[in-house]
Amino acid sequence: MGRTFASLFKNKEIRKKIFFTLAMLLIYRVGSAIAVPGVNTTTLSSQIADNSILNMMNLLGGGALEKLSIFAMGVTPYITASIIIQLLSMDVIPALTEMTKSGQTGRMKMEKITRYLGVVLSFVQAYSLVYGFDKQYAILENANLSGYLYTATVLTAGTMFLIWIGDRISMKGIGNGISIIIFAGIVANIPSNFMQVYNVLVAGSSSSEMFNGILQFALYCALYLVIIVFVIVMETAVRKIPIQYTNSTTTRSGSDITFLPLKINSASVIPVIFAQSIITAPQIVISFFNTDLYTTLSSWLSLTSWTGLLLYALLTILFTFFYTDLQVDPEQMADNLGKSGAYIPGIRPGSETKTYLHKVLNRITVLGAAALTIVAVIPYILPMFTSLPKSTSIGGTGIIIVVGVALETMAQLKGQLTQKQYHGFLR
Repeated sequence: MGRTFASLFKNKEIRKKIFFTLAMLLIYRVGSAIAVPGVNTTTLSSQIADNSILNMMNLLGGGALEKLSIFAMGVTPYITASIIIQLLSMDVIPALTEMTKSGQTGRMKMEKITRYLGVVLSFVQAYSLVYGFDKQYAILENANLSGYLYTATVLTAGTMFLIWIGDRISMKGIGNGISIIIFAGIVANIPSNFMQVYNVLVAGSSSSEMFNGILQFALYCALYLVIIVFVIVMETAVRKIPIQYTNSTTTRSGSDITFLPLKINSASVIPVIFAQSIITAPQIVISFFNTDLYTTLSSWLSLTSWTGLLLYALLTILFTFFYTDLQVDPEQMADNLGKSGAYIPGIRPGSETKTYLHKVLNRITVLGAAALTIVAVIPYILPMFTSLPKSTSIGGTGIIIVVGVALETMAQLKGQLTQKQYHGFLR
């Protein structure tokens, strides 16, 4: 690993990309500290920590939401728009389906539609949050329609500027720009989370309980590392299906066998985001119209209650199977194998290959769904049995995103480094 990093920094072009990415992230972090004018956020931080969906948005935005900075919305509206367009292109809207089959031109059109939808979702989401925050916590100095529209417009502009930064990172930096921004926002909060846990377990304890607090903090750090390793295994685990080719005329050795890899967790973190949205979005809408119904509903659906947590786990499992089925198409995989003259040993090409792939995919998705659910519910289970604050608990969406982006970026950097080495050899 050390040699890999040294080789990366020796390469002039890759070094320039790394420094450009760091410069863009510096702009992002500076903007995250600039609050929207005319907003009082003194009581906002504690309230966000008690709301699961707002806490997740604050996490993805690197703590910008609790300050209601110009980047408070983060890139969440754009991600939501991307998911909606992706789902609608799955034979729901024929025009979008045709765009997916039109190559680069179709992808550019879909990207433009996603941007426009992201602007609309960002403004609606920003206006709803500002209106709700002001009604409950009186955060605006000008609590009228013009004040709401002004604040929502500033937040929407901040989101679109972040998307522009993400595009620049994708074009001139390293990795996927949007993913890198989310990664930076989550990682920026990790030191403060550890400090908060240390203050609760160690600094806040008496001298007689100091040793016990230090032991608990060490256990917290060790458990954090264990979960990171668990997520890495979950994200990289694949089921290798052996593949043979009908045009092979020689006996293939064990080292020459080709495999079709199927990921254990093909859905990544999307099911967790879907599950949280399904549970919390109705609560946010109802809170604007009926306070009593909102109080009753939130007591049952809150992720700090067992009923809400069980529903959250069930929805995560269901959405894992649903999104995996959208992402991985056994029929298309079977057709591609047939067109390339490949087959699975012992399985006939065509419908039998499709049935076999579907069966294998369902079996490994059970493991993926179980692992994803465990990581997703840990942040809400631990505070029920420990003195840890809700905002600093272990696991959840943040670790899955951080590990996934880190693995993807490192793989891309290694690929670029290998490509440069081959170019140098050819020249």
